[in-house]
Amino acid sequence: MPPVDELDSEIVRLLQADARQSNRELARQLGVAPSTCLERVRSLTRRGVIRGYHADIELGALNRGVQAMVSVQVRPLSRTVITAFKESVGGLPEVLSVFVLSGGDDFLLHVTAQDLDHLHAFLLDRLSKRKEIVSFRTSMVFQRLHNTVLSRLPDPTALD
Repeated sequence: MPPVDELDSEIVRLLQADARQSNRELARQLGVAPSTCLERVRSLTRRGVIRGYHADIELGALNRGVQAMVSVQVRPLSRTVITAFKESVGGLPEVLSVFVLSGGDDFLLHVTAQDLDHLHAFLLDRLSKRKEIVSFRTSMVFQRLHNTVLSRLPDPTALD
């Protein structure tokens, strides 16, 4: 895969900030021809740099204003158990993200619910009944800052 150059990085940055802007507007901001911009976006998509376009949703507007991070330990610790658990909980409507970890915990689940009662029901009625879970710990999320615009890291070998 060809490396991501400065123009590609700027395209990615601008699309992360507003993926709904037209190719013409994107090209204008970049100072390139629309055909160049379109080809670069298509190339980034083909190469898997751009994997899709998503709407940023306010969870409270969908009556899912409570968020928590749930640290989970499973046993036996095997590829089969990890894969099955990841796929199973990743399909639950309360689960926004599943992170597979190293260290003391095996998973970190980002979950959301209508309110504390619904979160409690999810933890007791769905999560705690899973036989592979040996323990879990829940931390409530009070606020979240989400960086939606990432840029390419600077080359550590480049001179300042």
